[in-house]
Amino acid sequence: MSDVRETRPQEYLPGLVLLVVLAGAATLVASALAGVNALLLGVFFGAIVANTVGVPEWANAGVRTRTLLLEAGIVLLGARIAVGELVASGPMVLGLVVVTVAASIALVEVVANRAFGLTAKTSSLLAAGASICGVSAATAIAGTIDADGESLAHVVATVLLFDAITLAIFPVAGEMLPLTGQQFGVWAGLSMFSTGPVTAAGFAHSDVAGQWATVTKLARNSMLGAVALWYAVRYADSESTGMKAILEGIPGFLVGFLFVAVLANVGVFSQGALAAIDTGSDALFALAFVGLGLDIRLGAMRETGIKPAFVLAVQLLTISVVTLGAVLLLV
Repeated sequence: MSDVRETRPQEYLPGLVLLVVLAGAATLVASALAGVNALLLGVFFGAIVANTVGVPEWANAGVRTRTLLLEAGIVLLGARIAVGELVASGPMVLGLVVVTVAASIALVEVVANRAFGLTAKTSSLLAAGASICGVSAATAIAGTIDADGESLAHVVATVLLFDAITLAIFPVAGEMLPLTGQQFGVWAGLSMFSTGPVTAAGFAHSDVAGQWATVTKLARNSMLGAVALWYAVRYADSESTGMKAILEGIPGFLVGFLFVAVLANVGVFSQGALAAIDTGSDALFALAFVGLGLDIRLGAMRETGIKPAFVLAVQLLTISVVTLGAVLLLV
């Protein structure tokens, strides 16, 4: 008989209360200090707790809901998106996404395997994580190519390290560079690794940047199915090829985001309902970003090793510089 115990609903409550307390504290402090972003401050507060006292055992279940909270917030964010604006700029952004993902995968595969001598499967996990959607993509591709758990753990630790680094760097860069909200959002959505840090960095700049960062990142996420199919064929895993790999690679929250966006743009929601949805989305993001901070470990560098970190550093520097030029020229 299995000894795995299901988490009871009431066990989520303490961790959720911790998220609410830290998010509330971040909101209060940010409201008292001009120029301080509450979402980034929530990440910072979470990181302080995680790297000092640590996340208490009693809070683990609730804190683990951070991914669900983030995805729910993204679904509701669809109500803020103007479809007409997306139609006008969408083809250009989609083209940038496709080119960036393809170039990023090729770059990481070559640098990791040939320059740093990493195994083919480790190189592929790094390529998927950096090019699509961070840890989620690396985990999905690991199942597709039957990678071992040690390689996946190494890649996950490296991606999380760079999530923390980019979350600190990109908002500062956004203030220094002559970028509009749309330009910064698209740039962050093309360059950063995971959905949470991208969304946080975008909204730290402005609401417009947050919306475009999320949309651009979702476009990248939507390519996971095609990339999984390509890797399945490459590694000859016949059970994962075909339409199944594509469908399994489409995130459910992407479908929800598009559904809510369509409903909002055809006038299904009243102004009061839209305001409530906005408030709900903001609250979910506030909680999710505290959870993101609670997942940051300053000791991650010791876990990652030097070679994977160098590979992602090369990828991040190259892709962010090239996409910045493309965004300034085209968006």
